[in-house]
Amino acid sequence: MIRALAKQVIMQISRLKSIFAKTASLANTPSTTHPAAPTLTHPVSQACTASQFDEDAYRYWCEQIREQPRTHRKQWEFCYILQVLSLAGVLNPGRNGLGFGVGAEPLAAIFAGRGAQVVGTDLEPEEAQRSGWVETDQHASGKDAMNDRGICPPEQFERNVSFRFVDMNAIPGDIGTFDFCWSACAFEHLGSIRHGHEFILNTARLLKPGGIGVHTTEFNCSSNDETLKSGSTVLFRKRDFEAMIADLQAQGFEVEVNWDLGDEALDRHIDMPPYAADNHLKLQLDRWVTTSFGLIVRRPA
Repeated sequence: MIRALAKQVIMQISRLKSIFAKTASLANTPSTTHPAAPTLTHPVSQACTASQFDEDAYRYWCEQIREQPRTHRKQWEFCYILQVLSLAGVLNPGRNGLGFGVGAEPLAAIFAGRGAQVVGTDLEPEEAQRSGWVETDQHASGKDAMNDRGICPPEQFERNVSFRFVDMNAIPGDIGTFDFCWSACAFEHLGSIRHGHEFILNTARLLKPGGIGVHTTEFNCSSNDETLKSGSTVLFRKRDFEAMIADLQAQGFEVEVNWDLGDEALDRHIDMPPYAADNHLKLQLDRWVTTSFGLIVRRPA
């Protein structure tokens, strides 16, 4: 069994090296792609890479969410979303945002603390219980969970934040329109690649003119063919993102993307179960190597 696992890891590393060698030619929409390494200074739709952890923006947002910086992709997802929305200028009084699958993440508290009106959403408790989100502390049963770190003053949080239960596969028609939408590590849990695709299109339609959506999810960076297509967690391939982007652009939305996966030693490290608290950018999940990917969608003004 150990020999078989070692052989599998070697094959995955070989695949990953092959992908690194081809990153310059991966994109097929040159007008909306970026050949340079992804950064938080000028973020686009991009993967989590090692060099971004060294940026001032990463340290700044870790301080804001009251965490010590770690080389961990989930922390990167929070910092990436915060940086994207901050640079977009939507975290101000008079702006409103909608979050999906918020759980106890600290993002809504940051947004509210800067004056934005926020609607946080999560699954109905019964469905969340069935899906295992309650027992793993990844579910919000009310808005208080979104400020459990005390980031936003209680009176301001109460004034600027509301909460409702929402199924991401059936977004209510009365939910409204927003200056920004976000989700962190959520739409890969909707049951299938197709459900994730539809979620991105549906949330884009909720954006006001000039609005922005930013979502993080799983990126299968070891295969553009086979993947986890259905179940509690799916892994989106490059071609799945390309299909989303094509549909978004066909409907008038704007997406810029950088497919670079990084070229530092940590970018080539593959974390294995049980996963580490640091040095966790790419990991083995089932038969594939995955990392976090951020998708930014803009509605023209």
